[in-house]
This record gives sequence, structure tokens and C-alpha cells, in this order.
Amino acid sequence: MRPIIKAERLGKKYYLGPRETAPPTLREALKNSLHSKVKTISGGNRSRHPSVWALQDVSFEIQPGEVVGVIGRNGAGKSTLLRILARITKPTVGKADLYGRTGSLLGVGTGFHPDLTGRENIYLNGAILGMNRSEITRKFDEIVAFAQVENFLDTPAKRYSSGMYLRLGFAIAAHLEPDILLLDEVLTIADASFQKKCLGKIKQASREGTSVLFVSHNLGAVQDLSDRAFYVHSGRLHAEGKPDTLIGNYLKDVAVQASASD
Repeated sequence: MRPIIKAERLGKKYYLGPRETAPPTLREALKNSLHSKVKTISGGNRSRHPSVWALQDVSFEIQPGEVVGVIGRNGAGKSTLLRILARITKPTVGKADLYGRTGSLLGVGTGFHPDLTGRENIYLNGAILGMNRSEITRKFDEIVAFAQVENFLDTPAKRYSSGMYLRLGFAIAAHLEPDILLLDEVLTIADASFQKKCLGKIKQASREGTSVLFVSHNLGAVQDLSDRAFYVHSGRLHAEGKPDTLIGNYLKDVAVQASASD
């Protein structure tokens, strides 16, 4: 069976050089362009700036219908991995192939246009996923009911609370029939009641053949939902395997690191 996600030696390097605080003037832009060409000819480039590898040499495959939970400490590279898979950022090295329609929720408000209403954002996100209007309309009532935003459908999204953003964002991503669902910290941010709804929807999506890759600090959810788990540490895929085994190893590592810092 062909994997629905295949990552090969993914790496992402960020440069830590100075950033401009305001858009350059035309004179400054021309000067910067000329300076950049001179640097290129003379061998100067941004590699002179300090850099950090957020992700290094990450390879894996995920099968259709498989649910994979990603665990690790803050700054380990988990979110960077999902951003690469969602095509939000490009890898510095390596490649990732995704075979199918991909839905993602990688932060509160991600994918929403603040000046559009909730109704308009549902259709916008569906179009981004490659769905036509009739397909979106068929799922519209389910999305609204799941998100519990019936009274705010015609309100601009910029007036939504973070909870409303989260509920509607998850409902859109999960109900528009993606082949792949990418979720970052959704279960950590949501309240207990909505977490329960999310867990149920993820299980249903998996049964229907959707592959789910989700990042979470909710280790109970990772153990309950996942067929497999990834443990990301210092930008590398430190281990993968059964969720209970990896969670145990992760907690031991956290305890050791906490003791060392005391």
C-alpha cells in the first residue's frame, strides 16, 4: 500500500540575522538590491548570520487511516514539521509528499480572513481545500452545528473569541472530507467539552479513512487516539512506535532533564 504521507530527510534551517522593522523606501530597496548582488558576486551571503536547525533528518511514512500523535517538549520542532507538511513553509533540505486533500488547523485563527464572516470563511476554506460550492454547502450545517456558532455566522471573524476561532477552525478542517488532517495543539487549547467532541470526530475520521497527524501535550489523548506516536527531540525524530511506550520514555526524559536543572 502506498503511504499517504512520505517524508524523506526533512530539515529546516532558520537564519537569525537582523530583520528590517519597516518597509524600505524605493531608494533603500534599490541600494539593498545592488548590495545583495555585490555580496553574491563576492561570495557573501546570509550563511554568515547565525542559524539554527529547527528540524533535521526527519523521515517517516504514514498510511491511509492511520492516526499518529506527535509528542515532545516546546521548541523540539513539532510545529515546524506540521508547517512543512501543510506547505506553509518549505524545507531547507529533504522533501515531503502528501497524496490527497489536506485539511489543517495549526493555530487559533489560522486560515481565516478576519474581515470575512464565519459563513464566508467556511466557503473560503472549502475552496482552498479544492471543494466546489455544492460540496461545501452539503457539509455546511454539520460544520455550524459542530462549532456551535449559529448566532455568529454573519459576524466578521475578527470579532470572534479564541474559542470560537478554534471551534469553527476545527469543524471546517474535520468536516470537509480531507484525506489528511494536520492538527497542532488543538486538544490542549480547547475546553474539556470541546476536547471530547474533537476526540470523537478524529476517531470517526480515521474510521472513514482519513489519516491524522496531530501535535499535543495532552498525553492521554495521544495514548487514546493514536495508532502510533512520534517523539521529536531537538529537531530530530528521536523515536517512533507504540504510544504508551513512547509516552513512558518521554516522561522519563522530562524527569531526568528536570532533575539536572535543579
